[in-house]
Amino acid sequence: MIKSLIFMILLFLHQNSQAHEGGIVEVRQLQQNVEQFKGQLRLPKFAIPHNYNISISVDFSQFTFLGAIEITIDIVSPTKYLVLNFVDLVIEHDSIWFGGGLGCNGEGLKHPSNIVEVKEDEILIIGFDDILPIGKGILGIRYNGTINDQLRGFYASAYEQYGEMQTMLVTQFEPTDARRCFPCWDEPAFKATFKIALEVPSNLVALSNMPAISEKYNGLVKTVYFQESPIMSTYLVAFVIGSLDYIETYSPDGLKIRVYASVGKSNRGKFALDLAVKTLDLYKRYFSIPYGLPKLDMVGVPSLRCEGMENYGLIIYRETYLLYDELLSSQKDKQEVADTVAHELAHQWLGNLVTMEWWSDLWLNEAFATWMAHSVINDFFPEWNMWIQLLDDTLESLELDALDEYHPIQVNMTYGIDPIVIFDPIVYNKGAIVILMVQSYLGNISFQVRIL
Repeated sequence: MIKSLIFMILLFLHQNSQAHEGGIVEVRQLQQNVEQFKGQLRLPKFAIPHNYNISISVDFSQFTFLGAIEITIDIVSPTKYLVLNFVDLVIEHDSIWFGGGLGCNGEGLKHPSNIVEVKEDEILIIGFDDILPIGKGILGIRYNGTINDQLRGFYASAYEQYGEMQTMLVTQFEPTDARRCFPCWDEPAFKATFKIALEVPSNLVALSNMPAISEKYNGLVKTVYFQESPIMSTYLVAFVIGSLDYIETYSPDGLKIRVYASVGKSNRGKFALDLAVKTLDLYKRYFSIPYGLPKLDMVGVPSLRCEGMENYGLIIYRETYLLYDELLSSQKDKQEVADTVAHELAHQWLGNLVTMEWWSDLWLNEAFATWMAHSVINDFFPEWNMWIQLLDDTLESLELDALDEYHPIQVNMTYGIDPIVIFDPIVYNKGAIVILMVQSYLGNISFQVRIL
């Protein structure tokens, strides 16, 4: 018995020694080059982001912005390169460094020996002479960009108010457009915390995912500093800058909830605000998990690519899907507001808190949120027959589903496919019906237990 035990210990030590020596050999023989990162579907995983410290200064007159970012990353395997996403940004190559923070005296900082911008792959490859040390470090980059009018990334939304044209600045980062505003690991699995500062005209309101903790005024501009966020994917980062007012209320457990809109319109957000209070309470009880942020803002903007975007703590809506006027709006308008608000609030759990690893599983976000929203609104407004409406919508979707070239609920994403193309009725409606079928088969209580 003792001999067997000694033999096992010696065998373990021998194998561990070999593994250690093999690791040294692997580092010494590390072969990397720029070409191996091109034409890939996913970013390499030898560096993992943990925190983004982002400062953005906005020039409203030129529709441009300056950015400075420090990304705390964890080097988890040997590499001479850092590879991250960017697009339509001008990177200041001389500004890039890796090592300690800005407060250090320069000791330990590494400056890249090779920087390659691969525009067709939307990646920035930063190469160093030496292998980067395993463990945490900080990557610093300065850059500038243009505020676009394409309803993606960081864009301008124009509208008329009191006979004059006004502009609101908005972000829309889902699915892969955070990289248009700051260099980042722009994949849903690369979750991190975010600390954001925005320099904006002093007469405007600046909002982000988290509450503002301070404002520093400097003449005609101010810098708004926001509390650090919990971990989330890059596509959920958001900010809105503009001339806004709001109405507010509090949930039973003290959460501050606001509806923002352009000046003069926020009162039309009362239906959405009241609905949000009831819906959040229902979701909290259903999932047995409280809403995870210290505030919730819902903002109506003049133009948005979709009906609503579930950014963590700062949900952005096309204003027609948030604002409701009892005298001017139709019953259909009311249903659309209710359905959209319930859907985006469901995402605060289904998508924001729990996120799919890659866009192939988008249906886990969207189908579950669609199913949950219809369930809630059907409880609140049974006269609307939401399940019948979903069935009608799904039957229309099945006409697309019958086409040979159409995709299943779970999509096989390959290189060159833009994830935006799979945000379609198959993922939303057919996926929700499949979930409803499973719920009906298992029973409500058994289904709830199994998804928690």
